[in-house]
Amino acid sequence: MKWLRTSGDRIVTADSEPVQLRGCGVGGWLNMENFITGYPGTESAHRQALRRVLGPDRYALLLDSLLANFFGPDDAEFLASLGFNCVRIPVNYRHWEDDARPGEINPAGFTHLDRAVSACAAEGLYTVIDLHAAPGGQNHHWHSDNAFHQPLFWQHRSFQDRAIGLWEAIASRYAGRPEVAGYNVLNEPADDENTRLVDFYRRAVAAIRAKDADHMVFLDGNRYAREFPGFTEPFENAVYAVHQYPEPGAADGGPYPGVTAGRYYGRDEVARSFRSMSSYMREHGLPVWVGEFGPVYGAGPARDEQRRQLLADQLDIYEGAGAGWSLWTYKDIGVQGLVTVDPRSPWMSRTSQLRAKKASVAADHWGMTTDSMRDVLRPLMARFTLEFPHFDPYPFGARRHVEELVLNILFAEPLADEFAACFASATADELVALGECFAFANCNVQKDLCAVVSGFAPPADATTGDARNGLSG
Repeated sequence: MKWLRTSGDRIVTADSEPVQLRGCGVGGWLNMENFITGYPGTESAHRQALRRVLGPDRYALLLDSLLANFFGPDDAEFLASLGFNCVRIPVNYRHWEDDARPGEINPAGFTHLDRAVSACAAEGLYTVIDLHAAPGGQNHHWHSDNAFHQPLFWQHRSFQDRAIGLWEAIASRYAGRPEVAGYNVLNEPADDENTRLVDFYRRAVAAIRAKDADHMVFLDGNRYAREFPGFTEPFENAVYAVHQYPEPGAADGGPYPGVTAGRYYGRDEVARSFRSMSSYMREHGLPVWVGEFGPVYGAGPARDEQRRQLLADQLDIYEGAGAGWSLWTYKDIGVQGLVTVDPRSPWMSRTSQLRAKKASVAADHWGMTTDSMRDVLRPLMARFTLEFPHFDPYPFGARRHVEELVLNILFAEPLADEFAACFASATADELVALGECFAFANCNVQKDLCAVVSGFAPPADATTGDARNGLSG
């Protein structure tokens, strides 16, 4: 595979051939997320609950099986068959570092990441390594494994130093490996002062390049990869990233095109928002990469079709702008994934009652609406607004702030042990089989969704005429 670098507003190979990175993120694997595998709360709370219920040996049996089966050569082959050329791999720092021994990097953390990089390279897929969960939490939410609601990463330089130390280890590991396109230094940062992020990037990029001078760095904008305040002269060999999730694609989104939360959304509004998000890159003549995007499905056939149209419009807009893109996400239990766990599988049957309870208390921000908790939220928000009419917390306002505290933390925390109890009676063989539910051979391909994304990616073997679309079988 050829080395990639930036040249003006393009990514090119060492011999100046333009490359547009097209692919998806493997969410929920080396950084777990609750809507992807079904558990409530954060990854850390989920793992702790499983250890309490299963004990260390049986816990390891289940988690090792899940991690081994979630992504492998079959998955890489399938993604290449869709015409993709890039896979973004989100990681949690906890694979390498224990909070009880800060700064000590465990080489075993590379086991699955090495495996994924090699599997992708064998299929001609570049990889982007993405620090999705940093020490202290770089944003407010579950996807940075933040058990609270404050991003302490920005308040404690020691957390930032630990993230930089991890990047030094990663850069040392993959220096000289052109199959790695680059390093996504920090996923969806949320620095409410708009000053600390750029300072962190300066230190992190310098540290990375002291170990590895060749790879590109991918830098998310602030406020969850939406804005670039405080960004001045760009770094060399850097790709700047935005994440775009239009409101109609959310779990509680309205029709598309149509009105959501009192605002009309159609293709023109999606395009305008994208132009606004990417203005920093256009002003400086830089490559644009949409590191995440993708609607939530499951609201019925008509609404799902509208959301696939939203997805198609987004892809068409990005292609028209020459932007690279990475769809969110590859595999899950039926929310967004191109590939989904079979609903008849042991994983889904064992967790069905707890997932239903989680939905009944709306303890999952991303994959479900809050309709089932309106009896709690309406009077609470009415009183809250009466008492604090001017309260507008960063990053998304009072309503989202209250819902995060009440639903995604308060109601989610006791559910963690109840979810873990679903596996209490499983034998050793059954624990292994539960992890195997996530193997590609045991999952279902979402053909309608794959048809949309593969239509915007060139065939994997276009140069030889061997076009594959990944939709057979």
